[in-house]
Amino acid sequence: MFIVIVGGGKVGFFLAKQLLKDKHTVSLVEKDKNTCEQIAKQLDILVINGDGCNIEYLEQAGIHRAEVLAAVTGDDEDNLVICQLAKDKFNVSRTVGRVNDPTNAHSFSELGVDVPVDSTGIIAKIIEEEVSFADFVNLMSFKRGKLAIVRVDLPADSPAINKRLQDISLPPSSVLVSIIRGEGVIVPKGDTVLLPNDDIIALTLVENEQQLLNNLLGKI
Repeated sequence: MFIVIVGGGKVGFFLAKQLLKDKHTVSLVEKDKNTCEQIAKQLDILVINGDGCNIEYLEQAGIHRAEVLAAVTGDDEDNLVICQLAKDKFNVSRTVGRVNDPTNAHSFSELGVDVPVDSTGIIAKIIEEEVSFADFVNLMSFKRGKLAIVRVDLPADSPAINKRLQDISLPPSSVLVSIIRGEGVIVPKGDTVLLPNDDIIALTLVENEQQLLNNLLGKI
């Protein structure tokens, strides 16, 4: 996959490093010349010194053939503009925008960013998930707030306990992604039987969250 990253700070650098390790083709755009020189010394990628809000530098980075653009600068306004340029001008199929101020996350979704990444919100959700005694935690929403990844902790009185997945009715556009059982992770199949205290990670339409909970936890 060819990915253009805009922003060469710590987030951009380590993102590029990880994507390169995962065998993706990466180019990076960064305003600061010294930062560009340091990244070019450490990573075998195309590094462009310029403002990612400028079409010229995006073109130099190969935006025309990019499948994904990730705007991860420290400026939310820049990240939003860059994602919109990628979508509207270059028809990039997938845009990821770093949200530095959590109050801007909704605006990113409304203005067309496919995956707004609110690091503060994600950390808060992780903390909530780790310390919560609730049976349900919404871990992340994306696709402009239409889809959600949720964690459901099955209590002993769940109506889904001791049933095979193929016998459990799930709402439309919902799927169980994984089951965390003890220290192990199970990829669910039709004949997988759910047990008490299973942690279920599910993907669902936001509008179907309540129905999913009803099916897994009972009426709440």
